[in-house]
Amino acid sequence: MKVLIADAFPKSRLADLEALGLAVEHRPDLPAAELADAARDAAVLVVRSKQVPAAVFERARALSLVVRAGAGVNTIDVAAASRRGVYVSNCPGQNAVAVAELTLGLLLALDRRIPDNVAALREGRWDKKGFSAARGLFGRTLGIAGLGTIGREVAARARGFGMRVVAWSRSLDDARAKALGVERAPDLVSLARGCDALSIHLALKPETRGAISREVLEALPAGALLVNTARAEVVDQAALLERVRAGRLRVGADVHAGEPEGGKAEFRSELATLPGAYGTHHIGASTEQAQEAIAAETVRIVASFVRTGAVPNCVNVAKRTPARARLVVRHYDKVGVLANVLGEIRNAGINAQQIENTVFDEAVAASCVIALDEAPDEALLERIRARADEVVSAECFLV
Repeated sequence: MKVLIADAFPKSRLADLEALGLAVEHRPDLPAAELADAARDAAVLVVRSKQVPAAVFERARALSLVVRAGAGVNTIDVAAASRRGVYVSNCPGQNAVAVAELTLGLLLALDRRIPDNVAALREGRWDKKGFSAARGLFGRTLGIAGLGTIGREVAARARGFGMRVVAWSRSLDDARAKALGVERAPDLVSLARGCDALSIHLALKPETRGAISREVLEALPAGALLVNTARAEVVDQAALLERVRAGRLRVGADVHAGEPEGGKAEFRSELATLPGAYGTHHIGASTEQAQEAIAAETVRIVASFVRTGAVPNCVNVAKRTPARARLVVRHYDKVGVLANVLGEIRNAGINAQQIENTVFDEAVAASCVIALDEAPDEALLERIRARADEVVSAECFLV
């Protein structure tokens, strides 16, 4: 089985993959345009920042699993993968500490204007008076939009700075907020209205695109700080630029609209050129610690798939199929028994959508649960039961 790793990956973890008996091809400098051809004979594809478009799944017929060595799967055409029956997995939470550290670094940089201090000294200018107008973070209110693993790590560090933390997340309730030591805002506008700084940690999904809307941005108090280490697309970029240009908002952004993939490239960010805005190069997860943790998780996912067929952190397996009935067949564990049962189902024009077969001790008998897109009639059940030398019983339950 071949594994193609199309981005940078720790060498020690390459050896771990090879120890699984896999043929590992590591091509960190593979051009994105050549990915489809390079993956055509791979069973597993590992990517970090490279886009995996539909063309990859159309060309790579042997592909069974794509692992995003990072959080989120917005760089992968998950719908195309699902249509081809390819598992898509990622490594959530492994970069949380690294992103949280950068978030606090950007907050401090904005408050104390650290990059401007450095630039002035490099230019030979001393301006202690001009750079002494920081408000300080202690006692200020930090709003956190999205309280997943990263958001929780940010909250913990912000409390360490003596900040009051208020959060909003779709799944956050009062009990969970209390357990995490934060206050809960009822919506994003209320969150923005009540904070001195807003940190964004929303995963990019159709429902979160543009979630930090003009209304949310306008609710932030004048002079507020905004840090985005999530995705540029969750923020209304036009409204953001307007607020920064007007001096109403100061921004620290690790993510940028239209940012290039990979290492080095020419790139112009209008936001990053504005006074009051600091930009970094999408480096939130780029620490040695984070990359080692992500690589270890990637190996765990691949190992599980190779050894058991199970895919940890899979994002595209249906939580519930359209099945309308569940057929439970207790049968003898012999060659051809399930094939005959499935043949009867096929002949009746019924689609088997999910099959789980459990073998009992001594491997004499087994129980097979088959999810069907429609309920079998009594005649079909009797035909299955009539195979007395193969089938113990067959019962149908409506879902």
